[in-house]
Amino acid sequence: MAENGDIWYVYMVRCSDGTLYTGMTNDLPRRIAAHNSGRDGARYTKSRRPVQLVYAEKAGSRSAAARLELKIKQLPRARKQKLMKC
Repeated sequence: MAENGDIWYVYMVRCSDGTLYTGMTNDLPRRIAAHNSGRDGARYTKSRRPVQLVYAEKAGSRSAAARLELKIKQLPRARKQKLMKC
């Protein structure tokens, strides 16, 4: 487990084709590296590398991160872009 294993993050990356991917992790640098390496990244990002981190937010727990991830995934693209600018 990561050293900061009690801290969870919800994040968005911009893929090379301009699409956005939202996920959650307890080790943000490792997860972004995994997306870009293609080994442990999400299936969606494997063919859309490299990805660039555009948004990250701390969540109090894994369950809170999962709830926030779902809310962000349900937002229209325009709202996601506004979120990235905050």
